[in-house]
Amino acid sequence: MAQGQPRRREDEWTSLQNRSESKTTMILTRCGKITLAILTMVIAAVIIGLIVYFAACGKSYFYYHISFKINNIDYDSKFAKPYSQEYMDLNKKIVSLINETFHESKLRRQYIKSHVVQVSQAKGKVVIHAVLKFRSCYKNNAAKFWDRVETILREKLTGQTGSLVIDASSFKISDIAMPMAENLLHTCCGRRSITASGNKIVGGQNAEEGEWPWQASLQQNNVHRCGATLISNSWLITAAHCFVNTNNPKDWNVSFGLLLSDPRTQRAIKNIIIHENYHYPAHDNDIAVVHLSSPVLYSSNIRRACLPEATYRFPPNTDMVVTGWGTLKSDGSSPNLLQKGLVKVIDNKTCNSGKAYGGIVKPGMLCAGFLEGRVDACQGDSGGPLVSEDSEGIWFLAGIVSWGDECALPNKPGVYTRVTYYRDWIMTKTGL
Repeated sequence: MAQGQPRRREDEWTSLQNRSESKTTMILTRCGKITLAILTMVIAAVIIGLIVYFAACGKSYFYYHISFKINNIDYDSKFAKPYSQEYMDLNKKIVSLINETFHESKLRRQYIKSHVVQVSQAKGKVVIHAVLKFRSCYKNNAAKFWDRVETILREKLTGQTGSLVIDASSFKISDIAMPMAENLLHTCCGRRSITASGNKIVGGQNAEEGEWPWQASLQQNNVHRCGATLISNSWLITAAHCFVNTNNPKDWNVSFGLLLSDPRTQRAIKNIIIHENYHYPAHDNDIAVVHLSSPVLYSSNIRRACLPEATYRFPPNTDMVVTGWGTLKSDGSSPNLLQKGLVKVIDNKTCNSGKAYGGIVKPGMLCAGFLEGRVDACQGDSGGPLVSEDSEGIWFLAGIVSWGDECALPNKPGVYTRVTYYRDWIMTKTGL
């Protein structure tokens, strides 16, 4: 019994100790919960603050036009063509330089993009004209933001600029209004705001907003008749046979946008120029250009396709995309939503074989599709674009939807007007 008492006291001590530890744990646990709650509130406040901050910044945009001379690049007339390789290579160098300048600066979060909009010359050397876009929280202090942008650029242009020898004394900066700036930022041909993939064109798929920004609808008395391709902010290219019934510009208008029922932009037509040697119902020279009554402003959803030079080649089996609002099958219904179809170039020799078109496909024509059928343009797609993407992700206009034996039949691929064959004619009529 006596030996048991100390054990009882030990048990009581252990119990007291456990109760004390339990209380301490409860206090710590409560403190932990309070601390966690406070920490959660702080994090939430920071996140909300950042959201409000960036939302406020995102609502204000500043645009600037800058120019400067490059002393170690001689001017070449090819720089006047924004789709030429020389222009695109130079644009890439300049944009990389500007990107590097601002990504390494305190304005890296505000800087959005830049684009070379023109290359001119001074004393035989290249002069760069570029547009820059920023988001800013300096809505009420535009002058302060301008000063920061100008200071950063001047410091860069007087320092290390890689392989470019820039005349810093020639640097100029000015602000530019948003509509004109956005138009200039999107002047580069053959670029898309989205890059959705996949192949209703017969056997095709629905297109997405901004996926084919050069596609236009030619409408006679506000009813869709043909497709067309934007090749500048004032000119479209299409098929001559679209105007067999009437070529009076007053009978036609143009719309842009994914849905025929909800056009984003519309224009009247100033002039229709049909190839002088087109004679319906023959398919030769099935090409026309359309001059808009007023230019369209380029945007993320309205851009021009690149025109290939006459020497440009689209080899057999090259991937192509044809787009339009034509019927989903021969004599079928027409969609409201723009359709796209993936096809491949078929060489003219194969297309002229006995089981195909038997020799009636001319050099000014291009075949695209599949010998087994499946995917093809159809009625209502006439005049629309057949485009191909190059290794730089730039889309060139290869063909104009012209004719074919019904739609998507085996051994009867679509036949298109070959744009490269008529490149000089296009230049003569439009200056492009």
